Amino acid sequence: MGSVAEQLVEVLRQAGVERVYGVVGDSLNPVVDAIRRAEGISWVHVRNEEAGAFAAAADAELTGSLAVCAGSCGPGNTHLIQGLYDAHRSGLPVLALASHIPSTQIGTGFFQETHPDRVFTDCSGFCELASTPAQFPRLLRIAIQHALGARGVSVLSFPGDLAAQPAAEPTGRSTFLTELAVPAPPWGQVQALAEALGSASRVALFCGAGVRGAHAEVMELAGRLNAPVGHSLRGKEWIQYDNPYDVGMSGLLGYGACHDALHQAELVLLLGTDFPYDSFLPQARTIQVDHDATRLGRRTALELAVHGDVAATLRAVLPLLEQKPDRGFLDAMLERHCKALETVVGAYTRDIGKHLPIHPEYVAAVLDELASEDAVFTVDTGMCNVWAARYLTPNGRRRVIGSFLHGSMANALPHAIGAQLAFPGRQVVSMSGDGGLGMLLGELLTVVKYRLPVKTVVFNNGALGMIKLEMLVSGYPETETDNGDVDYAAIARAAGMPAKRVTDPAQLRAALTEALERPGPALVDVVTDPNALSIPPVITAAQLRGFALAAGRTVLSGGVGKMVDLARSNLRNIPRP
Repeated sequence: MGSVAEQLVEVLRQAGVERVYGVVGDSLNPVVDAIRRAEGISWVHVRNEEAGAFAAAADAELTGSLAVCAGSCGPGNTHLIQGLYDAHRSGLPVLALASHIPSTQIGTGFFQETHPDRVFTDCSGFCELASTPAQFPRLLRIAIQHALGARGVSVLSFPGDLAAQPAAEPTGRSTFLTELAVPAPPWGQVQALAEALGSASRVALFCGAGVRGAHAEVMELAGRLNAPVGHSLRGKEWIQYDNPYDVGMSGLLGYGACHDALHQAELVLLLGTDFPYDSFLPQARTIQVDHDATRLGRRTALELAVHGDVAATLRAVLPLLEQKPDRGFLDAMLERHCKALETVVGAYTRDIGKHLPIHPEYVAAVLDELASEDAVFTVDTGMCNVWAARYLTPNGRRRVIGSFLHGSMANALPHAIGAQLAFPGRQVVSMSGDGGLGMLLGELLTVVKYRLPVKTVVFNNGALGMIKLEMLVSGYPETETDNGDVDYAAIARAAGMPAKRVTDPAQLRAALTEALERPGPALVDVVTDPNALSIPPVITAAQLRGFALAAGRTVLSGGVGKMVDLARSNLRNIPRP
């Protein structure tokens, strides 16, 4: 029957797992050796277990299938936590194998002793310790089905010596459920929704990631109601393309007329979104549709809550709705949105081919133009989120992956590793901030080791740009946000990766084109303007006061030049009449 470790690998293969991301370690040695000897599954050697968890999250995000990461006892598996939080909050089926110290030493304060069954409870839906060979296959199957069924993280912990023991029973075979039922809304809620939508003269739709697979239904509803359609960051890739009703995005990274549409509508319909920034919502006149009933009403007061899949709900309610004749509200929001894009969002990409330092908006715009139609973009948390949100163009085939709910730095490159291994023939672009790349810099070695054709574009502003902005709007002068002038292209070349450093905007297009067309890995280190900030669609009085206070403190500390540079950086490209 073989060993427990061999049973583990056999069950993983039954679940369709092809890769396990991790760093080898003594308590995982039986598992790693079993993988070495098995067919159809391989060990992916990352440089930090955190990166392994992020890679598994991206793998699961793109394939929809179970992805697996592993960490050895103590520090090995505690490194997994950041990526597991990201995966769990994003609803991704990830299994983490967290090996433990020898079974006879548990509870003695032994070297590297932690308690994985306690450590991971907050970043998982299932977290248990397997103690005997007889229970191991069953617990493993439960962990896998929980990850697939609940769409989240499962953690299975086991002593390292357990994996080396002989199996107690035959492994057997069991089919895992991977296709979940689609929740249909109760008929009474459908009727109430139809009545509310029919009686409101101005309706605005706000869409999140839950509209995935419902593009046609949302477009039909918007046309029937003459309703402007806004979106969250996670909803952008599923709803913005082929959308004649689009009015942009709301939130801290937002742009366009979405905020105005939501606040001027007589009725707001939230579709598949758990948008966390409640201050950007009108907090009144709102209906929410979501497949997860626990999310209903937790961001805003509701006039009606509808429990159901977005597509199923809209298919049910559309036959009950008549065509609204008045396009006044929709047309006004579309006009406002167009004006906002022409005067604000596009400002930094006009006539800046000679401006130094390079504006990051320009980099994102050129990258968007050159990337393939089915590219996967992985985006670092921070300012890269802003440039991706505002300048990457969705088309229904591209994907944009980030730590959008957990907000962890350093996610882009590990996400890209998982995405590329899941889809070897697809273009994968890591939009890395210099702060994020520096945190998990060793993963460049992983890309080189496996010759992954990941294209890493470094937005190198030499600073923690988002933290800098947060300090300013809170009234604090920027402090300790400087990352220094680091040549990441030189580091990449030393690791064996083709790389170029770009300081002249005239060279940007050629450098990106060469990297994207080159087989194998490549890195482009673009030195960007550290003073380019993102401005939310609506700035509060408190934020203005904070910015003014920070400016005053900076001037008093002798740093007036910084504020002048900041102003010039953000004003120099605003179109003049």
